Amino acid sequence: MRPEIPPHFSFYIGTYTRTTSLGIYGARIDSSSGALSPASHLAALANPTWLTLHPGRQFFYANQELKSADGKPVGAVAAFAAAPLGGNHAPLNVEPTDATLCHTAVDHTGKVLVAVSYSGGQVSTFPLEPDGRLRPRRSFVTHQGPLGPQTNRQDKPHPHSVTISPDNRLACVTDLGLDRVYCYDLNAATATITPAAAPFLHLPPGTGPRHAKFSADGRFLYVIGELANTVTVLAHDAVEGSFQIVQSLPTLPADFAAESTAAEIRIHPNGRFLYGSNRGHDSLVVYAIAPSTGLLTWVETVNCGGVQPRNFELTPDGAWLVCAHQGSDSLVSFRVDSTSGRLALLPGKITVSQPVCILFA
Repeated sequence: MRPEIPPHFSFYIGTYTRTTSLGIYGARIDSSSGALSPASHLAALANPTWLTLHPGRQFFYANQELKSADGKPVGAVAAFAAAPLGGNHAPLNVEPTDATLCHTAVDHTGKVLVAVSYSGGQVSTFPLEPDGRLRPRRSFVTHQGPLGPQTNRQDKPHPHSVTISPDNRLACVTDLGLDRVYCYDLNAATATITPAAAPFLHLPPGTGPRHAKFSADGRFLYVIGELANTVTVLAHDAVEGSFQIVQSLPTLPADFAAESTAAEIRIHPNGRFLYGSNRGHDSLVVYAIAPSTGLLTWVETVNCGGVQPRNFELTPDGAWLVCAHQGSDSLVSFRVDSTSGRLALLPGKITVSQPVCILFA
């Protein structure tokens, strides 16, 4: 028996508050037509640029990119109850950090939040209470190592995202500055991380790994390279705790020579398709995933419907895709063909200032 599809899916929108945005917004997508509702303001928060859902779905977390009184970059993580859209969402509590945070993930038990700092080169953990509140920072690791060749972007370590393995054993951190994927053993009971037996994997020089996604069975990790505009497929041996590069494909057409940087990567809920976004080319790329080998085959590249598609997300049923455009202050929706993976842009858009993250509630 198929699960009942709700009339709409609600989602939160994280933004930069550099111009007119006031923080976190909310909107809905109609599950029958794919139409988007106008966005409403939910929470006043400075630069909530990444949002993460608790596995119990009753809480979510927003990182903040801030500046101290003397102008130095600092940050914070705010905990929220995942209440219905509408009204004011006040934080349950906020934990400050001494560096700005660009990405977070909650482990599958809901006991620990892992956070990374792009500017500070650090990885941190925060214990989570049963009521969703954050406790003070527990683990704190600073990345070091040889830098990548693109000196304008790879000037120092730049951890960019953290991905929890399906078995909850590993926290995998992509470092754009070092062209590495770092592997940490995750202890949910103590809310700590320690370097794994194979502590990191080198990616080709200049890759600039940004975001990553595991296959549902944990056998493969897919990494999008912001600087090289590639998707790299890593085969994961959970017994050995090791990763091996098995494929790398471009995210851009071969005849495109202008400047562009890859951004987000997502896997369809059915596990058969992978999607990536390109900022500059302003497109979404679609690949088919071979179930047995995890290898990718290009399906299509489509215009994203806006400028600078920093983030996008698929609805829980995989029928629709919502794309957020930081450069054109807009969000649009696509119909997703669950058989081919192909995308069809729908008419209409909604306006939000500098949207950079979508989180389905």
